[in-house]
Amino acid sequence: MDASHNFTSVVVPVFGSPESLEELHNRISAVFAKMGRDFELLLVNDACPKGSWGVIERLAEKDSRVVGINLSRNFSQHRAILAGLDNARGSDVVVMDCDLQDQPEAIELLYQKYNEGFDAVIALRENRKDGYFKKLGSKLFTRFFNVMTDCNLGEHEINFSLISRKVLLSLRKLRDQNAFYLLNLHWVGFNTAYVSVQHSERRHGASSYSLHALIRLALSSIIAHSNRPLKLMVSLGFFLALVAFLYGVWLIGGYFFFDIPLAGWTSIMVSLYFLFGILFANLGIVGLYIGRCFEEIKERPLYLVKSTLNRPDSDDV
Repeated sequence: MDASHNFTSVVVPVFGSPESLEELHNRISAVFAKMGRDFELLLVNDACPKGSWGVIERLAEKDSRVVGINLSRNFSQHRAILAGLDNARGSDVVVMDCDLQDQPEAIELLYQKYNEGFDAVIALRENRKDGYFKKLGSKLFTRFFNVMTDCNLGEHEINFSLISRKVLLSLRKLRDQNAFYLLNLHWVGFNTAYVSVQHSERRHGASSYSLHALIRLALSSIIAHSNRPLKLMVSLGFFLALVAFLYGVWLIGGYFFFDIPLAGWTSIMVSLYFLFGILFANLGIVGLYIGRCFEEIKERPLYLVKSTLNRPDSDDV
């Protein structure tokens, strides 16, 4: 297969849930057989500690359409997606998770919308089958992220999507250290549509996105995609200066015109501690941005490939 052929690349980052990979392969094969369309399945092993690479090896040996990409260590889900996108050769690309919560049968729904002339179709999950705290964490992440950036990430949007090769080539140009597939997909623009899909229960393994991990991802993504925290701290600084000025006017006026004694040591110390707290928080935020710049200027590769299956190194993607 080469890039001129009319087939689909299915990119799946793999971390955990090795038990689901064979069923995933079978169901994807059935979907594309029903649609009468060729495909390649890129399974990107993000250093899964549960033996997923062994399952990928067996699938690749049985089916030449399965492309295995084994990363040298865990680089994160979104970098694993990027590794798959960099190796995708199809005229269009489906991105989905490996745990079967994204139902392969919904690929047909994505194509129905895609064939209306859109460049990208993003799935919206219905009736999410996750625990209360996982759903709460995702909701808080999305709302906090949207408030702190200029993005408008939908609360029900997931990585499950279908994109054209034009969008794929645009995504490949984005090499930010803080890779985030959905945000990058929004950033490149193009004509995007949305389709509601059913969300399935997770039958194997557990999600690697705990509340702590979501908070860390939110903070990292905000620093990488927006300078709004800096603008908020500047606004807060001017506001505190205005409050301090008005308070000073009130104290001076009270002392000279109403014989009100000036506040003592306690109020001064509380004010100082408050202002120094704000100051150090502001310096911390600036430090985070400097740290992000430091990471970017090193220009390290976003991932390293340890080995591949059914994909010669000389292939032109």
